[in-house]
Amino acid sequence: MRTRRIYGEPESAVYHCMTRTVNGEFFFEDREKEMMRKMLWQVAGFSGVEVLAYVVMSNHLHVLVRVCGAAKEVSDVELVRRYALLYPKPTDHQPMDLAVLEEALKTNSEEGQRIRQVLRARMGDVSEFMKTLKQRFSIWFNRSRGRYGPVWCDRFKSTVVEDDPAVLRTVAAYIDLNPVRAKLVDDPKEYRFCGYAEALSGQGQLREALCAMTLHDDLSKALALYRTVIFAKGVGPKRNGEGAGISDEAFREVMDAEGALPLPVLLRQRIRYFTQGAVIGSCHFVEKHIQDWTERIGDRRRRLPKSIEGAAMCGLTSFRGLRKQ
Repeated sequence: MRTRRIYGEPESAVYHCMTRTVNGEFFFEDREKEMMRKMLWQVAGFSGVEVLAYVVMSNHLHVLVRVCGAAKEVSDVELVRRYALLYPKPTDHQPMDLAVLEEALKTNSEEGQRIRQVLRARMGDVSEFMKTLKQRFSIWFNRSRGRYGPVWCDRFKSTVVEDDPAVLRTVAAYIDLNPVRAKLVDDPKEYRFCGYAEALSGQGQLREALCAMTLHDDLSKALALYRTVIFAKGVGPKRNGEGAGISDEAFREVMDAEGALPLPVLLRQRIRYFTQGAVIGSCHFVEKHIQDWTERIGDRRRRLPKSIEGAAMCGLTSFRGLRKQ
């Protein structure tokens, strides 16, 4: 049975989402990765979702996003602007022209009110964001390959992440280190399909996110600090000896060149269940979401876990969630 999805606060919540291709097939070459990167920003712009970090791999996608409920309450002008990001011209799947949308909203006709409600319902929602992204990519991928059938394996996985700078930069570093663990590059800045590399190339939203996660207004200092976090997080082999990590020599070079990392011992530990978990954050944050989730499903027979599976990094804790019976 599926695990019931846990959602954060409707006003504002951060999610680490991961989705994998069907059977784990290595579908994506550079062309496909670039298209996924492009669509990610298009759908995020439409949905009013803030992308904090991401990586596109050959058979899966990680993305760290902040979702704000206020994104649903947009003006008609903003609604048209966002619509144009996804549907600049009519398609088989969305035949409505921009001029028709503008007129329907302007006159506030019955049809216009229905359209407004339907479009707003797709905004400020992590499930709608991932659904739209996966559907759009699947349509493009199947057409470009002359194939049909599913591209993605089942539904996406999501973890509620505490909106705290230390937690966010730890999860972001985990995401950016995927190509290093997969032995594709030795340094994530060399992998063009991840948020860190795109931030270095000048992407404004990702640069702002790094500044916020590192508590630095100065971009150069923010990038330097985040780089030391990445190297401290990635040093050594992957858990269970699989995959690859950043070498001790490379770690020392970065530390010597860019300064010592605060609390390096803590930051070099690993967080478990980034993709299997349901909530990541401080003990208080995790316990609150477990309580809310338990009350939401209405099963009073279950008690809260006596112990919460923890990860020894910056006091972070993760919770896997309970299964439906």
